Amino acid sequence: MSTASEPSDFIIAAQQRAAAALPFADDADLADAERGFIAALEPGVVTSADGTVLWDNDSYAFLREPCPASVHPGLWRQSGLVVGQGLFRVAEGIYQIRGLDLSNMTLVEGETGVVVIDPLISAETAAAGLALYRAHRGDRPVTGLVYTHSHADHFGGATGVTTAADVAEGLCPVLAPVGFLEHAVAENIYAGTAMARRAGYMYGAVLPRGPLGAVGAGLGQTTSVGTVTLIAPTLDITTTGQAETVDGVRMIFQLTPGTEAPAEMNFYFPDHRALCMAENATHTLHNLLTLRGALVRDPHVWAKYLTEAINLFARESDVLFASHHWPTWGNERLVEFLALQRDLYGYLNDQTLRLLNQGYVGAEIAEMLTLPPAVANTWHTQGYYGSVSHNVKAIYQRYMGWFDGNPAHLWEHPPVESARRHVEFMGGADEVLRKAQVSYDAGDYRWAAQVLNYLIFAEPGNIAAKQLQASTFEQLGYGAENATWRNFYLSGAYELRYGLFGTPTKTDSPTMLAVLTIEQIFDAMALRVDGPKAWDQRVLVDWILRDENRTHRLELRNGRLTHFEVAEGMVLPEPDAAFTLTKATLIRVLLAGDDFGVAVAAGDIAAEGDVSTLVELVGIFDAPDPDFAIVTP
Repeated sequence: MSTASEPSDFIIAAQQRAAAALPFADDADLADAERGFIAALEPGVVTSADGTVLWDNDSYAFLREPCPASVHPGLWRQSGLVVGQGLFRVAEGIYQIRGLDLSNMTLVEGETGVVVIDPLISAETAAAGLALYRAHRGDRPVTGLVYTHSHADHFGGATGVTTAADVAEGLCPVLAPVGFLEHAVAENIYAGTAMARRAGYMYGAVLPRGPLGAVGAGLGQTTSVGTVTLIAPTLDITTTGQAETVDGVRMIFQLTPGTEAPAEMNFYFPDHRALCMAENATHTLHNLLTLRGALVRDPHVWAKYLTEAINLFARESDVLFASHHWPTWGNERLVEFLALQRDLYGYLNDQTLRLLNQGYVGAEIAEMLTLPPAVANTWHTQGYYGSVSHNVKAIYQRYMGWFDGNPAHLWEHPPVESARRHVEFMGGADEVLRKAQVSYDAGDYRWAAQVLNYLIFAEPGNIAAKQLQASTFEQLGYGAENATWRNFYLSGAYELRYGLFGTPTKTDSPTMLAVLTIEQIFDAMALRVDGPKAWDQRVLVDWILRDENRTHRLELRNGRLTHFEVAEGMVLPEPDAAFTLTKATLIRVLLAGDDFGVAVAAGDIAAEGDVSTLVELVGIFDAPDPDFAIVTP
């Protein structure tokens, strides 16, 4: 396969126009990103016990050079700020680890130890960050753990800073917003395979680091690839205004469900006059629907909660920090920062709804909507992670769904059949390829990508089409201000040139599975049933959980698994079989792939009735495919 293309004259000209339009005279972020620096991890690399590299911040050293033509100048600036790595002082008693994962880890010193906020993605990067803190602030025990919200980059490194035993013994309480566990599991288990595969594209997981490859993700550089863990919360934050003290550290919480995550919270430290905004106000326009997939977020309530945060806490704060990027100091500055962020999300919501009520569809509104000058000309509202384009489409989807109201779009052919017909109508493969090359040469990359996609889905073996599409994706990536768009385009080009790279990051770790409820275990299994294969099978099985003193009934009929807890007094038909086991064993045999027969032989499972029914049951489960195709059929 050929190597990556160079930026075209069209892209170079577009980068020059962007550089002239951006507010480079405002360099306050440069000072803020370096303020409070204490020390860096040297080298800036985290490895596993066997030497596997899990995080390599040093691989982005090229970002110190002048901006190349292959990277949008705004994105180059953002990546250069985000790549700053090490231990930073935020305020008296508050420190941050930045540049050791996609997110930040914050440490607040208490009376006897330190409270950790958001322990990164991986246990290994979290442990490295804690060790860096202790090297400069003393060997303080972790006396509290706070998850700001239900995304893996804010809890995955939990066991790198504390242990399940310390939590169980009450030595380290774990605080999280109500609903945290449900949403953390739903995202990483229910749709985890598909989301993780697309996350590999979104964060440029396998792209070479450099001006023609990965330069960052806008929110952070990329995701670490270590061990994702989870320790269940011991204390839920259930109401705004709830106050908790952990190791002498006073916190007042604000619940913000439906914003950047379905379970999220901001909180204020009255003794420090410091405000943590979780991921609700960062130095970029955020996503209302991430390119990897998620529940659509609500920009209307997002804006309302930012107003509430201003009124509850910001006017009494001297510093604002978040779970990504660098802090903002000074009361007037941080209030204006939050107000502009509020105006950004509120404007996107209101104007999208105004235009959809005039009959415009999402794709049209995305091309029409322009931000107000005061918002557009501010660095922290630029689209490095979310974009106006895909956020507008997300708002449209939230209110109107996938259908735009045009009957012609109600029952279109699926991708491969549609592609074959398009190619035939356009004169056949050779003619489509010729016209696509003309469009490419004219700098019409959006159209070339669309046309070549038809050709590749109609003829997956067409090497010339794949090569031209890869070059097209590269040009679109080079010109993208948005880091996740760039990574998607360049990852698509990478797979067209070199083949599938699969899913580098796994979120279904043993500790993640261990916190599933019994209901979630069976919900996860129901999602794996091959419906047509199971249409004619009927199975009744009782699962007796001896360590939880409860019985769960599972019924397979009409291709669907139904399950419920058996309550005292229920009159039910006799099951075909019953299995007595622990919750841990249930997870091993139903979700982790352990052999059921081996578990029975080992005495981990006691079986009664027709054991062969389990063979029937297991035979209708599909395994998720972490390597499914994206840019090819």
